[in-house]
Amino acid sequence: MTDTIPFALTLCGVFLIAGIVKGMLGLGLPTVAMGLLGLTMPPVQAAALLLLPSLVTNVWQLLTGSPVGVAFRRFWPMMLTIVVGTLASSGIIATAAGAPSLGLGVALTLYGFVGLLKPELRVPPTAEPWAGPLVGAATGVVTGATGVFVIPAVPYLGSLGLDRDELVQGLGLSFTVSTLALAGGLALHGALLVTVSATSLLAVVPALAGMWLGGWLRSRVRPEIFRRGFFVGLLLLGGELIWRGLT
Repeated sequence: MTDTIPFALTLCGVFLIAGIVKGMLGLGLPTVAMGLLGLTMPPVQAAALLLLPSLVTNVWQLLTGSPVGVAFRRFWPMMLTIVVGTLASSGIIATAAGAPSLGLGVALTLYGFVGLLKPELRVPPTAEPWAGPLVGAATGVVTGATGVFVIPAVPYLGSLGLDRDELVQGLGLSFTVSTLALAGGLALHGALLVTVSATSLLAVVPALAGMWLGGWLRSRVRPEIFRRGFFVGLLLLGGELIWRGLT
């Protein structure tokens, strides 16, 4: 019991923080949750814990704005290769020893650098038919290996010149598909335990509460300051995880 209470409090705190980030920025819940949980447990366990909170919050995001079919018709080739890439690489996070922690650290660090540098990337519409599937495959490989599904999907979607609503819905679709694919990959390798899935259900409440709080804070805190702090935090988390993976 003494171990259960601290674990439950830690879990609630992690997903409350992750939900606040998502409420403020429209993304970041799985990334923050994987980074923080990865400090105390193997990435495969952290990935299993974030599945339901990630799915619920991303479906919520996906269903806002224009009809889902619009985003799906445009991005389905990318979504298909996300699934294929995730299933193909999910054995890494499910069975490898130190590699997932090191890979998670590298993914967080890379995302932190990209977020801080904010490179002006532009993908012309003529390149989208072949660029989307390539980005999807790369995102799937990173997802299956580390449990983080923002690289390179987020920079790519941000380079398409979408308006805010289209971008939010595109991100929601990508994150939802990645979450389902990761769940399938973990199940494929016997790493999706029923007990962990039940615990993941408990994390939905603080995640949703954090999203609501983040939405409330969005109009009261300068988003750019919060965004910069978020990416600096990812750099620190990524550096710590790389250090752990190498030692």
